[in-house]
Amino acid sequence: MDVDDPRQDEYASLVRRQLELLGEDPSRAGLARTPMRVAQTMDWLTRGYETDLSEAVGEGVFADDHDHMIMVRDIELYSLCEHHMLPFFGKAHIAYIPNGRILGLSKLPRIVEMYARRLQVQERLTSEIADAVEEAVRPRGVGVVIEAWHLCMMMRGVEKQNSMTITSALLGSFRDDAKTRDEFLRLAHAGQTGR
Repeated sequence: MDVDDPRQDEYASLVRRQLELLGEDPSRAGLARTPMRVAQTMDWLTRGYETDLSEAVGEGVFADDHDHMIMVRDIELYSLCEHHMLPFFGKAHIAYIPNGRILGLSKLPRIVEMYARRLQVQERLTSEIADAVEEAVRPRGVGVVIEAWHLCMMMRGVEKQNSMTITSALLGSFRDDAKTRDEFLRLAHAGQTGR
């Protein structure tokens, strides 16, 4: 949403009403600008809806004969749980084995950002990232692991502070070849340091 986008005003009106339903006075000094701030924040946190794979990758696909695993680890991600609209955050580890084409290294974090900045569940996010790398360069295989902490589990419900959720998506040789899968998982989990 742009500053002049009427949707932002509508969203701010909804937030104002939400504050009233909570028993707050949305006109008091501390809350007077909150509705518009929330509208702008939600626009920022969900900006992935306005990007597609061709924009995220751009001209970052290159012909190359490299045929060994390429991995980018510890890609920070921040997303919103679609069930409670509370944040979840963590790291993505992505690897692929090229098949004549490689991605510019910055394109993997851009792909993560595009899908993370939507209302999500971690399971789908993991698969969408793997599918996007597959679509972008048609590699021999793709592996994605995401490790994340969910505020919907930490702040409400079961209130478990140290529960990390780990999801994986394995395509091609990462699914079919045990050695490739083991190498990827070993590299993905090497040197774990926590939050």
